[in-house]
Amino acid sequence: MYTGLLHTHKLVVILFLLHYLIKTVLLVLNKNEALEKYSKPTRIPEMVISSLFLITGVAMLVMGAHINNLLLVKITTVLASIPLAVIGFKRKNKMLAVLSLLLIVTSYGLAEMSRAKKGKVVVDTSNIEGGLIAVGKTVYTQECQNCHGAGGDAMLAGAKNLRVSVLNHDEIISIIRNGKNTMAAYKTLSDEQVEGVTLYVESLKE
Repeated sequence: MYTGLLHTHKLVVILFLLHYLIKTVLLVLNKNEALEKYSKPTRIPEMVISSLFLITGVAMLVMGAHINNLLLVKITTVLASIPLAVIGFKRKNKMLAVLSLLLIVTSYGLAEMSRAKKGKVVVDTSNIEGGLIAVGKTVYTQECQNCHGAGGDAMLAGAKNLRVSVLNHDEIISIIRNGKNTMAAYKTLSDEQVEGVTLYVESLKE
């Protein structure tokens, strides 16, 4: 369900951006008549898209999106952009309209940065003793536990229940390396770390 929400949210955000980009360009170019013609028939779709934007975003937070500084900044920029857009277009204020669009673009960029950052973390396990599973547990605790939970069954932010997973050893490695759905690809982990995480994940199965 979370994956479906994420895809819906991304689609809505893109439509939202395109819509306000068109409106902002028309306003900046002083195409007031064209802006009015465009705005009138798209008023209801704009309300629907704006509502879906907020609803899907809030739903993902409630379902367990990991809160971090980038996400907090994103939420702030989105909340700031909405009133600025309303005031900007109502008063035909170009500066406010452009600022609102920039904030929306920034929030989208921050979301993508946050997702990309997850897959670029390098965990130092050089001083860990106890074999591959101990290495894997360290990586899991730092990078996987936020969504999968300590026992593997938290299922936050679209994460699968690792305790009932039917994936084989190679399939688990592939997902860790390449990512899937809401899970980022962890390409910077060493072969030893990936093998360790895989063994640790397998140890969580019921």
